[in-house]
Amino acid sequence: MIASSAKIHPSSAIENGAVIGENVKIGPFCHIGPNVVLADDVEILSHVAVIGHTSVGKGTKIFPGAVIGGDSQSVHHSALNTKLVIGENCTIREGVTMNTGTVEHGGATIVGNNNLFLAYSHVAHDCRLGNNIILSNNVMLAGHVTVEDRAILGGGSAVHQFTRIGRQAFIGGLSAVSYDVIPYGMLNGNPGVLSGLNVVGMTRAGIDRPAIHRVRRCYKQIFEGDGSIRANAAAIRNEYLDCAPAIEILDFIAAESDRALSSPNRGAKG
Repeated sequence: MIASSAKIHPSSAIENGAVIGENVKIGPFCHIGPNVVLADDVEILSHVAVIGHTSVGKGTKIFPGAVIGGDSQSVHHSALNTKLVIGENCTIREGVTMNTGTVEHGGATIVGNNNLFLAYSHVAHDCRLGNNIILSNNVMLAGHVTVEDRAILGGGSAVHQFTRIGRQAFIGGLSAVSYDVIPYGMLNGNPGVLSGLNVVGMTRAGIDRPAIHRVRRCYKQIFEGDGSIRANAAAIRNEYLDCAPAIEILDFIAAESDRALSSPNRGAKG
């Protein structure tokens, strides 16, 4: 079904079954598969493939060379009807690739709203991305990665499968992210080492100075205490019940995960 207001270049192939919303623009030499849904106001520039069971949210813009909704690159991919769901108002730049999920792990790759994917970044199967995230050029997310709201990943960084990146974390360019990164954490290097808190991001998010000072104190107690990271976090929880950002970090640490936690020491040399 193609809305009457959609504008589609005659050189593009729209397969039967695709759903094309109002005011969608599709430029030259694009391929839209039979199980694709493009919501209203989506814009696809040129030489883009949107395939698989893929839905693209309202107002999202996709630049040349992107391949959206390709099969999982997992060796265990069952080739069944898994899906990719992309939210509203995302910008997907040149050469970006996003894969559908795998049946074995829920069958869906989920991307939220207002995200920016710069050139040649990659979102693998079964990833879960929140809102207002930036993946800079050549960022690589392996399968099953979770990236929470407002995280920023610097150019060329690579994230190990099943890793979690907390809300408003900042990953430096060319970093290797092998372990979970706490909310508001900053990670740099290869191997990646936690290097403090994203204070600039916290300030931009409207967190006031007294709260930032408390979160800094919480951070030191977690990573410089005598016990393990998780034991230290559990021991201080009651002290921060009235500080939402600190509790967010403590809850993140307490949650079950397939990966260990990044720290100022794990991965550091010397």
